[in-house]
Amino acid sequence: MLYFYANTGHKIGLERLRRGVALLNTLSNRGIETQLLVNDFRAGLVARDLGAPSYVTIETVQDIDAIAEAGNSIIIDSIEDDHGRLVKYCNDFKQVWRFAHDEKDSVVHNEKLIAYDTVLVDDIYFEQKPKEDRVLFFLGDADYDKIILNHADFFKSLDMELLLGNYFFVKYEDDLAKLFTTLHEPETYEDVITTSSTVLTASTQTALEAKASGAKVIYLDIQEDTIFPVTLLESFGIGVISGFDSDRLKELIQEEISQKCQPIEKIKDKNFIQI
Repeated sequence: MLYFYANTGHKIGLERLRRGVALLNTLSNRGIETQLLVNDFRAGLVARDLGAPSYVTIETVQDIDAIAEAGNSIIIDSIEDDHGRLVKYCNDFKQVWRFAHDEKDSVVHNEKLIAYDTVLVDDIYFEQKPKEDRVLFFLGDADYDKIILNHADFFKSLDMELLLGNYFFVKYEDDLAKLFTTLHEPETYEDVITTSSTVLTASTQTALEAKASGAKVIYLDIQEDTIFPVTLLESFGIGVISGFDSDRLKELIQEEISQKCQPIEKIKDKNFIQI
């Protein structure tokens, strides 16, 4: 059994969940028994919608061994402090992989480190669909600090549609409705990402998924901690805006998509996954 722990929640969103499910779906299709571990019930529901075969909720990264047993293998995608638990995991489990936090991250014990620039996008985003002429904005699944509302002028500068996050509150959605022409429910994530002509997002994972689907993608660089480096996004032809620069946004929307960029590829046999 292979366990994948994705750190999730209303303050950090579901980026790690999305790339984790992309990998687990691929491995499950190849006959490998997998189990997703998340931090809350809402994350589990989203995982199920994304095609995850099953999930279990646990409190923190320190509780993985409450579910996984000796002889199992685990993958950890989290920036939580494990308080030394990783050493125990490396001793107890068959194999332990961990996603690097950044380019400078290094092996702590004898776990296998998954490179910071490892791209995992589910196959469903490579199925090219007819595009609707719209600018879709997706901040992420969480907006704990009300970033959107605090930058209302930026979002009013263009007629944009908003894809709501899974952790947005109903009252907050009412306020957001005044800034966007259309609000899309979180459950429509896959459909609106794959059918939008232009996608503006502050999620690096979403940026890659939208690019794989054939959209023009613009990344809003406002996050201190990201699961992918901005330079990686740029190598795929994704435009980048530093902060809430409405003039730069308009320029990028009007620019032609560059053909001189590397393509995003489907998940292949990864060297780091040998069960």
